[in-house]
Amino acid sequence: MRKDGAPPTAAVNPVAKIFLCFETKSFLVTLLALTLVTLVWNLQPYYQTILSTTSRCSAVESLPIKSASSIVGAGGVAPLTEKKLVSSPPADPNKRIFQSFGSAAALFVQMGAYRGGPTTFAVVGLASKPLHVFGRPWYKCEWIPNNGNSSIRSKAYKILPDWGYGRVYTVVVVNCTFTENPNADNSGGKLMVYAYYGESPRKYEKFTALEEAAGSYDESKYAPPYKYEYLYCGSSLYGNLSAARMREWVAYHAWFFGASSHFVFHDAGGVSAEVKAVLEPWIRAGRVTLQDIRAQAEFDGYYYNQFLVVNDCLHRHRHSANWTFYFDVDEYIYIPDGDSLESVLHDFSNNTQFTIEQNAISSVLCLNDSTQDYSR
Repeated sequence: MRKDGAPPTAAVNPVAKIFLCFETKSFLVTLLALTLVTLVWNLQPYYQTILSTTSRCSAVESLPIKSASSIVGAGGVAPLTEKKLVSSPPADPNKRIFQSFGSAAALFVQMGAYRGGPTTFAVVGLASKPLHVFGRPWYKCEWIPNNGNSSIRSKAYKILPDWGYGRVYTVVVVNCTFTENPNADNSGGKLMVYAYYGESPRKYEKFTALEEAAGSYDESKYAPPYKYEYLYCGSSLYGNLSAARMREWVAYHAWFFGASSHFVFHDAGGVSAEVKAVLEPWIRAGRVTLQDIRAQAEFDGYYYNQFLVVNDCLHRHRHSANWTFYFDVDEYIYIPDGDSLESVLHDFSNNTQFTIEQNAISSVLCLNDSTQDYSR
């Protein structure tokens, strides 16, 4: 009988095995490389589409990432529901997008900031009129001392002093009043203003309105006696001013107010070389200050921003004189009946403000006849 056993196997050459394996792997590698090259070549026209799709996907809000301990189930396996991805909803063709570019008006344009006394400050500037008419912007003040102490904050009070005559911009005076002198030790510091766009306290702009150097605070400046008896704050000078008329106006009022007076003019483009030559002797004598405000033209306000200018002059020179006058260079102050300026102002000594009756200018006023009635 034939004994059962394993079937005979044919003898295989080891070299043939190695060659066969080598040829198969080389073929697969070559085929894979050719496939990748062909795929990359054919996808070239679609690169931009693929990249934009990737950017949109990256903007889709994803689920918050949880810690490893929070996603492992009781059996040590993470639940499938935790790995579910959120797909972006299809774009709504009727949903309109509003894109803003630039800004039509500034939130605040500062002209000046002045200390009004031991505890109060005034920040004078312009702001968007529509924002203040239809919105609810507000302000907050902060004093940061140089001595390293904690800052002091105060809610500000805003004043709109242009009687509604503003255009793109309206005049805003921000009053910052603290409960105590923030620079009592005279170490210096700076006044910061927070300007808010609306009722929300989250959106605001912060800027330095005023800085006081160490040792610069002098409390005597804010109480009489003041430097001048009378101070003139002129509104914006514009147009074709007559040098001869300006010479007459300054000479007359310098005589009318006397030696203890000072005049502040604001050049909004009306001070020509001829007008400047008229003012130069008064400037050298210390009787006139001429400020260049031509840059105000960038901000569309009422009549060359004259309300801004006179309010800045008011707070800048609040403690410079006993009386401050506001009128234009085509107007002359005239006191009938032989009265003096001192006697008239004595009658108003208990008043903080008064207005002067206006009359059409006439040559008959020069007669100074007290028997005539020059009223309207």
